[in-house]
Amino acid sequence: MKYKLTKTSKTLLNGTVLYQIQALIDIPNVCKKGDLGGWIQSKKNLSQDGPCWVSDNAYVWGDAHVSGNAQVYGYAQVYGYTQVSGHAHVYGEAHVYGHALVWGGAHVSGNVYDDARVFDTAWVYGKAHVSGNAQVYGEAQVRGKAQVYGKAHVSGNAQVYGEARVWGNARVFGKAQVSGDARVFGKAQVFGKAHIWGEAHIWGEAQVFGYVQVYGEAQVHGLAHVYGEAQVSGNAQVYGNAQVWDNAHIYGYARVSGNAWSTARPRSQARPRSGARPMSISQ
Repeated sequence: MKYKLTKTSKTLLNGTVLYQIQALIDIPNVCKKGDLGGWIQSKKNLSQDGPCWVSDNAYVWGDAHVSGNAQVYGYAQVYGYTQVSGHAHVYGEAHVYGHALVWGGAHVSGNVYDDARVFDTAWVYGKAHVSGNAQVYGEAQVRGKAQVYGKAHVSGNAQVYGEARVWGNARVFGKAQVSGDARVFGKAQVFGKAHIWGEAHIWGEAQVFGYVQVYGEAQVHGLAHVYGEAQVSGNAQVYGNAQVWDNAHIYGYARVSGNAWSTARPRSQARPRSGARPMSISQ
C-alpha cells in the first residue's frame, strides 16, 4: 500500500466524514514517506497503484475515484461518480462531480459536472463551467466565466472565455475563439481562426470559419456560411443559405439572407455555392 487513512477526520455539512491520508512510501515527484495528504472518504476514492495523489486541502468522496498519474490538490472537490485519471490535474477551487470524467493531460480548476468530459491536454479554469454531455479536449481552453454545456464540443486549440456560452450540438474547434458575451448554439460550427465576440450569436446550422470576425450584436444563423476574412458586425444578420466570404464586411442593420452571397472580390472572380445569387445589401 502507498497510503493509509489517518485518524484525523473532518465532517462535511452533508454528514460525510473525510479522513486525511498519509504516505507509506516515497512517491517520486509527489511526496515523501510520512507526508500528510488531502482528504478522502474511503480507500475506494484513491487508487493504491501509481503516483496518483490527493494533497493540500482537496476533498474526494462519494463514489469518485482518482487513479493513474492524476493529481487533486489545492481546495478542489471531487465527488459523485467522477473519474479522474491519466495525467489529469484538478486543483484550485475546482468542483468536479456527477458522472464527469477528467483524464489525459487535462487541467481543471473550474467546474465540471453532469456527464461532461475533459481530456487530452485541455484546460478548464477560472470560474468556467463544463456540464451536461459537453466535451472539452485537444488543447482547448475554457476559462473566465465561460460555460460549455448540452452536447457541445470544444476541441483543437479553440478557446472559449469571458462570459461566452457554447451549447446544444455546437462545435468550436481549430484555433477559433468565442469570447465576451458571445453565444454559439444549435448545430453551429465555428472553426479555423474565426473569432466571435461581443454579443454576437451563431446558431442553427451556420458555419463560421477562416479568419472571420463576428462581433457587436451580429447574428449568423440558418444554413449561412461566413468564411475567408469576412466580418459581420453591428446589428447585421446573415442567415438562410447566404454566403459571405473574402474580405466582405456586413455591418449596421444589414441583412443577407435566402440564397444571397456577398464578397469583396470582383463579381467575375466570385465563386458562390451552386444556386446562390448575388444580392445588394441594404442598411
